[in-house]
Amino acid sequence: VQLVESGGGLVQAGGSLRLSCAASGIIFRLNTMGWYRRAPGKQRELVAFITSGGSTNYVDSVKGRFTIARDNAKNTVYLQMNSLKPEDTAVYYCNARRVFTTTQVGDYWGQGTQVTVSS
Repeated sequence: VQLVESGGGLVQAGGSLRLSCAASGIIFRLNTMGWYRRAPGKQRELVAFITSGGSTNYVDSVKGRFTIARDNAKNTVYLQMNSLKPEDTAVYYCNARRVFTTTQVGDYWGQGTQVTVSS
């Protein structure tokens, strides 16, 4: 299984970035795909996720600014980030999750991509 993120970088406050995560080795359309982030000195937090059915959810701090989307034909999930703030600075990680049974869960992570927002 491979999850490969791209699209991170340095941007000024108020700017935009689009992260991509290309997946292989999983049945992509059956997985819930998520974006997490870890800021310096903080715990990892869930930013957004999108289910296999297309339902989405966001952490309150990014609602109205970030949009998660998936393209099952390309096995890719995206995170469009607008109106970026310095507090969005973090390493962003892609996650794929599929629940097989109550005791069997497929849970995979990408290597992370750095997003830095300057003030």
